[in-house]
Amino acid sequence: MSIELNWYLPSHGDFHGLANNQVGSSRTFARTNSPAYLSDVARAIEYAGFNAILIPTGPSCHDAWVVAAALSRATTRLKFLVAFRPGFVLPAVAAQTAQSLQRITGGRLLLNVVTGGSSTEQRGYGDFLDHAQRYARTDEFLDIVRRLWSGEQFSYDGDYYRLRNARLRRVEQSAPPIYFGGASASAEAVAARHSDTYLFWGETPDMVRERIARADALASAHGRRLRYGYRVHVIARDTEEQAWAEADRLLREVPKADIEKARQQFALSESTGQARMTSLHAGRSINTVRDLEVSPNLWAGVGLVRGGAGTALVGSHEQVAERIQELHELGVDSFIFSGYPNLEEALRVGEEVLPLLNQANSANSAALRAVGA
Repeated sequence: MSIELNWYLPSHGDFHGLANNQVGSSRTFARTNSPAYLSDVARAIEYAGFNAILIPTGPSCHDAWVVAAALSRATTRLKFLVAFRPGFVLPAVAAQTAQSLQRITGGRLLLNVVTGGSSTEQRGYGDFLDHAQRYARTDEFLDIVRRLWSGEQFSYDGDYYRLRNARLRRVEQSAPPIYFGGASASAEAVAARHSDTYLFWGETPDMVRERIARADALASAHGRRLRYGYRVHVIARDTEEQAWAEADRLLREVPKADIEKARQQFALSESTGQARMTSLHAGRSINTVRDLEVSPNLWAGVGLVRGGAGTALVGSHEQVAERIQELHELGVDSFIFSGYPNLEEALRVGEEVLPLLNQANSANSAALRAVGA
């Protein structure tokens, strides 16, 4: 399969340094999440040749549904990977909203289902289910949404949802693909049953290989086959030395107090994915920037202060393209990148790295056609 290359929309604001909405130093903040700036970023991402933008969800972000609708007027072909939490809206309402946005954007909607890894944050929205219950609810939610999108009329009696004679009055021909993340056993089970693309944060190739093998087996038991996605930051420069110098700058500018605050917050997280990210840098002695290189060109420094995706591909344009190609050969077909700041880095990666990947894909396709001939 071809590589799908996507970028991240900083709907909480953009940064010149490593920062997290809850943890990062305000000194690194550079640009607000104004409609004008987000439109500029979206247009740059489209111009750079990316397939879609991930629009995140969270207390500090603009609502992703609203942002996608707004940016559909500022772009022409860019798709919108809208992140949303299924427990905050009834499934039939979400199914109808997604269908509406699919029609309004001309079929440019993708959905990123985020179950939620922090009970504290969920309770701030009025959701008091625990981690296991949230995934069980997501399982029911996606079952209902899928059936509604298929045009079925049905009643439903689950542990979390009840519907009577539910159906969509208008059914779109193409339902939006579902992207789904989560690293726990509960998440893997839901992904196997319902996701189209199962997303991983930027783990090492060995970790990715293990997770793909396990998810393949789970999906196969349901007669399904999954695509896999990889969410990672990128620091690509003309030379390897320049890229690591930029990573070193990002690391040196992080106050030690911010790192300690982040460490305490991450220790309280219920997210298995966050624990896996934290394990990449926890306990490491950090004397130089490359002490956090956990696999060739994969740097865990971002995760010192940023929750969620905590690694970056660091290297020359050629090295970054090679690492992406290697992950693709492991079975990863979809990538979601980001950088500091996103506007400039999306253009840089689009102009320097994407052509290398396109060349590699063209060569691979030609080789496969030759074998087939």
